[in-house]
Amino acid sequence: MRPVRAVLVAATAAALSVATLAAATEAQAAGVRYAALGDSYSAGVGAGSYTSESGSCKRSTNSYPYLWKAAHAPSAFADTACSGARTGDVLSGQLGVLDSATTLVSITIGGNDAGFASTMQTCVLESESSCLSAVAAAKSYATNTLPGKLDQVYSAIKSKAPNAHVVVLGYPHLYKVPGSCIFGISDTKRTAINSAADVLDDVISKRVANAGFTYQDVRSIFTGHEICASGTRWLNSTTLPVDESYHPNAAGQSGGYLPAFSAGV
Repeated sequence: MRPVRAVLVAATAAALSVATLAAATEAQAAGVRYAALGDSYSAGVGAGSYTSESGSCKRSTNSYPYLWKAAHAPSAFADTACSGARTGDVLSGQLGVLDSATTLVSITIGGNDAGFASTMQTCVLESESSCLSAVAAAKSYATNTLPGKLDQVYSAIKSKAPNAHVVVLGYPHLYKVPGSCIFGISDTKRTAINSAADVLDDVISKRVANAGFTYQDVRSIFTGHEICASGTRWLNSTTLPVDESYHPNAAGQSGGYLPAFSAGV
């Protein structure tokens, strides 16, 4: 009987340990005051199920901030992420939800400053040389001008929410090159667009490190799920409404951005 009793005691102890851990996790989440900031990649444009209150900002209940909130039930949640947002928009209209009680902040920002939408339009509609020129201009802006703008945003977040853990997420490669797409833009254009994401992510990661925040790179987790990939695609190609093109779909938010954000929390 002793071995059986020992097993029962061990099993009971293990169960209690799991219950204690679960209770501690719930208690920790209950004390979290979370604010989501940023552009369309944080708002969830392209993922559907938009909240009526968000209007043209198109905040989706399928976005990673809403998914994280649903899974962890923080004591406070505010989402000011907005489609088309640039660094200046974050500074002028998104920081009001932050204060000294805020404990967690997430943000994606910088893509619109570097001309993401106009560059994609040029690459889809115009010549290869025009696309390469547009990508070169975006890279130049990201390298020479964007760092100062990111520093302003990160400094303002730190000032408004001095006690918060801040997680900054990057941008994925849009295309699998070479991929399974028969139609659409050339592999030369696709490669150039991906290289612009690399430059943008490199700039962001360096400014995040300088600010003392946490950077989460999403390129690897999106690998195999890009446009033209043979697997399940997590990114929209050209679609209607047009503003949802080249954005993560619901699977990209839940399978890509949510795990990346959770790993950084």
